[in-house]
Amino acid sequence: MMSNHTAVSEIVLVGFPGLADAFHGLVSTIMFFAYMISLTTNGTVVFLVTFNENLHQPMYLFIANLATSNLLFDTVTLPKLIARYWFGASTIPLRMCFFQIFLVHYFGSMDSFLLMLMAADRYVAICHPLRYTSIITDKVVTVSCGICWTILSPSINTAVTVLASQIPLCGPNKVNSLFCGYSAFAALACTNISGPRKVVLVLAMVVLLVPLGLILVSYVKIIVAISISARSESLRRAFSTCMTHLLVIAFYFAPRIFMYIVSNIPFVTIKPDVGALLLYLYSFVPHMANPIIHFLRTKEIKQTLRWALQGSKFREKD
Repeated sequence: MMSNHTAVSEIVLVGFPGLADAFHGLVSTIMFFAYMISLTTNGTVVFLVTFNENLHQPMYLFIANLATSNLLFDTVTLPKLIARYWFGASTIPLRMCFFQIFLVHYFGSMDSFLLMLMAADRYVAICHPLRYTSIITDKVVTVSCGICWTILSPSINTAVTVLASQIPLCGPNKVNSLFCGYSAFAALACTNISGPRKVVLVLAMVVLLVPLGLILVSYVKIIVAISISARSESLRRAFSTCMTHLLVIAFYFAPRIFMYIVSNIPFVTIKPDVGALLLYLYSFVPHMANPIIHFLRTKEIKQTLRWALQGSKFREKD
């Protein structure tokens, strides 16, 4: 199959199309700080949950998995993007592009599955509080997250990557995107690949719509439970913590579904610079905000973080 790729051995990542050279330093600096923020916030989440036994609770374990996925996604994309504008290193070997396609879609799928699991966790906590500890156990969390990490996401995105590797490239090797993803890479095809495109679209819709459907069902049941419960005031307070989750869910699913559908409609096109900006906003901005929205705003985490900082200060004095 590699004979299809003899004409192209490396890919050029365009990044933000049309961006003037004068802004390359500014853009790379902004992305560098975005990566540092993601690294710090998500790393803090993973560190606190891993090394504090008090946080070994289902909700925090789910959030730690999400933080890990976000951090790894940013690590396989942002450093190369920063180097593209900071040092002019815009090329990437074809095989590494395929590897990035796999990882980008792998961690993107993980976010979708983990948001679904978090919604299920909130549903049980609010609608079946007395049974919560017996239903959502550490073992259930470990098994469900493990299935997503080792079976669901790898199997789906191996198929996506294999389909990408079959795309014949005959000339142009410039990917109008911030990183190697299937849709941007498929635009380089020199023959009709409508069949593989449809397969990838179906896989993408499965990854996006199935979790989204289950999330919506969970939150509809939560709203119904709140509206008919005698403990409506306490449940409303519990649901208020879910509202920020819903915002993250909407910001994750809505633009991805829109972009996947639009990119597969022949007569509809999005300007490359607009597409790149949207891709940046919905891919990286939530990764900086998620730890604050899901984790650092909770009382237990604030207390744990305060103890950790106070402990480090005491050690410095000693």
